[in-house]
Amino acid sequence: MPNHRPFDGSRRALLGAGGAFALAAALRPWHVVAQTAGAKLPIGVIGSGRVGGTIGGLWVKAGHPVLFSSRHPDELKDMVGGLGPLAQAGTAAQAIAFGGALFVAVPYGALPQLGQEFGDALKNKIVLDACNAVAGRDGAPIAEEVEQNGIGITSQKYLAGARLVRAFNTLSYTIFAREANRADPKLAIPIAGDDAEAVRVAEELVRDAGFHPVLVGKLADARRFQRGAPGYGQSVSAAELKQKLSLPP
Repeated sequence: MPNHRPFDGSRRALLGAGGAFALAAALRPWHVVAQTAGAKLPIGVIGSGRVGGTIGGLWVKAGHPVLFSSRHPDELKDMVGGLGPLAQAGTAAQAIAFGGALFVAVPYGALPQLGQEFGDALKNKIVLDACNAVAGRDGAPIAEEVEQNGIGITSQKYLAGARLVRAFNTLSYTIFAREANRADPKLAIPIAGDDAEAVRVAEELVRDAGFHPVLVGKLADARRFQRGAPGYGQSVSAAELKQKLSLPP
């Protein structure tokens, strides 16, 4: 299942904005990027490990400008260099400022700090949340909270004010890389969210990455495809996923 690379060093250090990559100096102006990208939505990735790097790379290939973030942006040099001019590296703060939408793929235990440190900047941002709670990695208390309240509700609690959509949490990065843009029927990606416009954007981004979005419902319904639930780990078509979750065809 999703294999999120742990943060470099402490979570606080990773999420902090850093030195030489100060925002004004590091980011190419959006209007310049838009000329190259055909004005496609810019995306900031927080957690540029296996899942974040894979999905972000698919968006770059689809024409989206993407800023991948890390505590040490220079360590992402090879990855962004291989993706071409639409990819750049920066800090988490820069990714949030850059993205018209954000993709968060970090260890679940980091979400409370992410919300505390960047709460104001995340307000009204469309955020695709791919994080999974794993007790052995993230701690039993937060894993138990997810189990009791559901992962969508829990993520929204910690990222209060963000326009949250659950997406890309059910399969491993290897499956995403292998199955993206396959011949029809496309691989199904379950999503859930309370904000209709955020859901619409998430659906388009799922399609742009080369998959078929399946709207399961509101954030409360995201528990139907969290770890251990019937919709988790399903490498199937949209029709098959809807059948497994008793959704309308």
